[in-house]
Amino acid sequence: GATREEVVVRDTEEAGYLISGYLDLEIDGCWYTLNPGDSFRFAAVPMRWKNPGDEPAIVIWVITPPVY
Repeated sequence: GATREEVVVRDTEEAGYLISGYLDLEIDGCWYTLNPGDSFRFAAVPMRWKNPGDEPAIVIWVITPPVY
């Protein structure tokens, strides 16, 4: 049930792969529902996410350049 409610734009390139659970991902104003095995990639666009389920969403999320 976790969520990032505010839209954020980072000067990065990001890619990810959903291992388990479900994830709703908004990229540049369009919502996508990810299932296990789905992947994503975007660069420097508005984004936010939410976990619509009760189980954890496990994602391998790569960000470059590192901002954390």
